[in-house]
Amino acid sequence: MNYDFKIYTKTGDDGTSGLIGGTRVSKWDNRLEAYGTVDELNSWIGLIKTYPTEIEVQHTLDMIQNKLFVIGSHLATDTEKSDMQKQLACNGNEIETLEKEIDRMQQSMPPLKNFILPGGTQAAANCHIARTVCRRAERRITLVAKENKMQNVITVFINRLSDYLFVLARFINYQNRQNETIWLGLKR
Repeated sequence: MNYDFKIYTKTGDDGTSGLIGGTRVSKWDNRLEAYGTVDELNSWIGLIKTYPTEIEVQHTLDMIQNKLFVIGSHLATDTEKSDMQKQLACNGNEIETLEKEIDRMQQSMPPLKNFILPGGTQAAANCHIARTVCRRAERRITLVAKENKMQNVITVFINRLSDYLFVLARFINYQNRQNETIWLGLKR
């Protein structure tokens, strides 16, 4: 059998991992924590895509997964040894797409008047899990951004993505006539 892309390399057996450009870093390096969390988030988005929903949502989730792959590549690149970030440019177009989708979904639902607890349908609950993973990714990315050169558009996209996932959870519950669970701590 001929494999063009070898899955196991054994180079990480010593507790290090290679950045794009060849630099070896510890597996607990902040960059690996950041792009590992982005990878985890991308997997949650993949799970959310398995639930039936509007074509607009499916297209947006496809865009998100592709963007997260680009962001992971940015986080994994040693800019002193590779120009990968230049080859995979990040711009604000996807942020605008997320904002438009948030606005579109919110227009079809009653306004939010209370804090709500995560849950509802299984798809919505998974959106809430993805949202919390997204917030963790944001924390990890801002730490990496503090230590390395990185485009601000990445942190803005991740921040907006967590908003999108929150609204998507509400939208899915609304479409499925699933009542939201209001947090009883602060009723308005």
